[in-house]
Amino acid sequence: MSPIVYLNGKFLPLDQARVPVLDRGFIFGDGVYEVIPVYGGRLFRLAQHLQRLDQSLAGIRLTNPLTHAQWQDVLAELVRCNTDAGNPDQSIYLQITRGAAKRDFGLPKDLQPTVFAMSNPMPAPAAQAAQGVAAITRPDIRWQYCHIKAITLLAANLLRQEALDQGAVEAILIRDGEVTEGAASNVFIVKNNVLITPPTGPKLLPGITRDLIVELAAAHGIACEERTITEQELRDADEVWLTSSTKEILPVTRLDGRPVAQGTPGPMWQRMIALYQDYKRTLRDANV
Repeated sequence: MSPIVYLNGKFLPLDQARVPVLDRGFIFGDGVYEVIPVYGGRLFRLAQHLQRLDQSLAGIRLTNPLTHAQWQDVLAELVRCNTDAGNPDQSIYLQITRGAAKRDFGLPKDLQPTVFAMSNPMPAPAAQAAQGVAAITRPDIRWQYCHIKAITLLAANLLRQEALDQGAVEAILIRDGEVTEGAASNVFIVKNNVLITPPTGPKLLPGITRDLIVELAAAHGIACEERTITEQELRDADEVWLTSSTKEILPVTRLDGRPVAQGTPGPMWQRMIALYQDYKRTLRDANV
């Protein structure tokens, strides 16, 4: 059966969903998106995801067409429609574009935004995480507003493909000698038992998983710094991690073809992934 999606106020099968060819998301990439994990049928840190959605929309001068309460209802119904008893974990993708209009530069007013959301089974990162993954470094060729979760992802896709071409899973991006983020992830390093991640700002997306890891570190007495990471610090790190809603926390064990430290997932990652899984279980048990 075709999965059920949400499009402009209606729930319908994916193969019946249609948008106009003049939609500005199609013509200009004029829109934003969010990806929200669902564990055990429950939306994970929904408030934080919706807050980031609001920030992205504000960045492109677009008002959120739904209230947070309406989003809660829409996404809960979408989860219910697509829940598989054998795999209750899902990944929600939602996208808002400015809507359909005559092709012209500038930002037309009073358009009806296109609102779309779909759900897919959540991939299991555990097998990759246990062994660690390979990454490469690449110059950050993206635009200057990376804090906006925009649908204009061609540069990121090209960078990710360079990684795939080399048998790696991600490209870690460098701008002016400093680490920004991965093509589709945030980056942490560990050095001398200190967890370090680049500070939020226009150079990188404020990741929900990233922020949770910072919270967990503070709650459990793990030293954590939000500061600039130089390219050399990345290469000299004791551990390197990639984080995102779907990756969760992936240890990088090879960087540009060379081992990171001993070439195996490190002890700080072992501790943090255990804390992360405990946090998920607590939410399930609390029916959050």
